[in-house]
Amino acid sequence: MARPSNLSLMSVDALLKLRDDISDVLSGKVDDLKGQLSRLTGGGEIGNGRRKPGRATKGRKVAPKYRDSEGNTWAGRGAQPRWLTAAIKAGKKRENFLIDKSAAASRKVAKKTRGRRKK
Repeated sequence: MARPSNLSLMSVDALLKLRDDISDVLSGKVDDLKGQLSRLTGGGEIGNGRRKPGRATKGRKVAPKYRDSEGNTWAGRGAQPRWLTAAIKAGKKRENFLIDKSAAASRKVAKKTRGRRKK
């Protein structure tokens, strides 16, 4: 493809043909790069409109970590709830609202030790 010296001197037909030629060359380059990328990533089609999966824990429910005397709970994710903010302003500490996990933790340890056998 010959490079034009001055685009403003070219006719409209010549400019349109030049645009089509550039479009063809660019689409060929895009196809080549997609092929190279798919070979590097192990196959799969690139740009098929599907997103890659996010974190495995995203959107899953989590056991509550904090609880007050009225039964309000908070898992410790996201913004701090109003009931906890009000209690902290009243002079309490966040640690006062922690749910005791020692019983659950001891059960997990017991389950792990039961399944193991000495050789």
